[in-house]
Amino acid sequence: MPYKVIQWATGAIGKTCLRQIIEHPDLELVGLFVHSPAKVGKDAGEIARRPLTGIKATNSVDEIVALDADVVLHLPLNHAATFEEHDTNIKRLLASGKNVITTVAHTYPYALGAGYAAGFEEACRQGNATLFGTGINPGFLGERLAVMLTGLCTKVDSVIATEAYDVREVRSAGFVFDQMGVGKPLEYHTRGTTVLSVYRHIFSEVVGFVGHALQVDFDEVVEDHEYAVAQKDLVLAAGPVKAGGVVNCRFRWHGMKNGKPFFTIQLLWFCDRSLPGWDVPDGWDIEIKGAPGIRMRLDLVEPEGMPDRSKAMQYHVAAPVLRAIPEVIKAPPGILLPPVFASYSPRMR
Repeated sequence: MPYKVIQWATGAIGKTCLRQIIEHPDLELVGLFVHSPAKVGKDAGEIARRPLTGIKATNSVDEIVALDADVVLHLPLNHAATFEEHDTNIKRLLASGKNVITTVAHTYPYALGAGYAAGFEEACRQGNATLFGTGINPGFLGERLAVMLTGLCTKVDSVIATEAYDVREVRSAGFVFDQMGVGKPLEYHTRGTTVLSVYRHIFSEVVGFVGHALQVDFDEVVEDHEYAVAQKDLVLAAGPVKAGGVVNCRFRWHGMKNGKPFFTIQLLWFCDRSLPGWDVPDGWDIEIKGAPGIRMRLDLVEPEGMPDRSKAMQYHVAAPVLRAIPEVIKAPPGILLPPVFASYSPRMR
C-alpha cells in the first residue's frame, strides 16, 4: 500500500514536494494545507499544475488533524511571528498519530533545553509518532555532511560550514525585506531583531546536533554577525533598495570549546557582491582544520528538461524531506536524529 501523505503548505518548495507526491507510485496524497485563502477549496492538482486529484486544499488545522495519514510534510512559512505556532501545530499532528517531517528547525530540539524537547517527546508518545527535522541548512549541511566528513580525520581542531546565497534574483519581498532585513538601517540589525531570534533558535539546534554527534560538550554558543550597507541605490527582483540600507548579512553561530570556536555555521546572504569581501560564489563550503585538513565545495546545477519552474535550490531542499518518508515511518516513536557512522570524536564512549 502507498504511504498516505499530507502536504503542509504550497510555497515554492511545498509545491515541489506536492508534485512528487502526486506522481510517485508509492505515495498517496490525502490532505493539503495552505496558508493563502485564495487557494482554499482548490484541487491539489490545480495548485501543482498537475491533473486533478480530488484532494481539496484547506487552511483548517482541525481538518488536517482529523485526517488519517502516515506522515505530514511540514514546510510552512518561516516567519518569526508564527514560530511558536509551528511548535503547537507539530505537537497536535504528532499526538494525532501522524509522523512529521519538517524543514522549520526541530533537527535537535534538545539544544533548546530538556523541557523544550520534552514537549515533542510527549506528543510522540501520545500518537506513537516520530518527528524529524531536515532540509539542506538546517538539516543536511552541518548535521549530516560536515559530520560525515570528520570521519576522514584522526584529529579535528575546527569545522566551518558556510552557506552563500545571492538574493538579487529572489522575488519574495517577505524573505528579502522582512526576514533578511534588506534596506533597513544598520541600527535595526545591531540592536537585535525578532527574526534574528528565530535564526538563533534554528542554528543553535544545528550547533547542538554537531556537538551531540561528535561527542563534544560545547562550553557555550556564541553568535557573531556582520552587515554591509548599500553605497548606491539598487534595484532587486523583490524591489528597490536605497543607499544606506543594509544589503549584505553574515550570520554566524559558534560552538565554543576551551575559548575557541570548534564548530561554526555561517550564512552569507547578500545583494551586492561588489562590496569588499563579498565577492563569493553561491553554494556551500565545509572546511575542517585537523589531520588531515579538508575543504569541500557543494554546488547545485539547474536541472534540464523539467516541465516545472522549480529551481535547483527548491529541489535540493525538498529532496531530503521526500527521501526521509519511509525511514521516518519505520522509525520508533520520538525525535529522530540522523544516524552517524564512525565520525570523528575526541572520545570513544
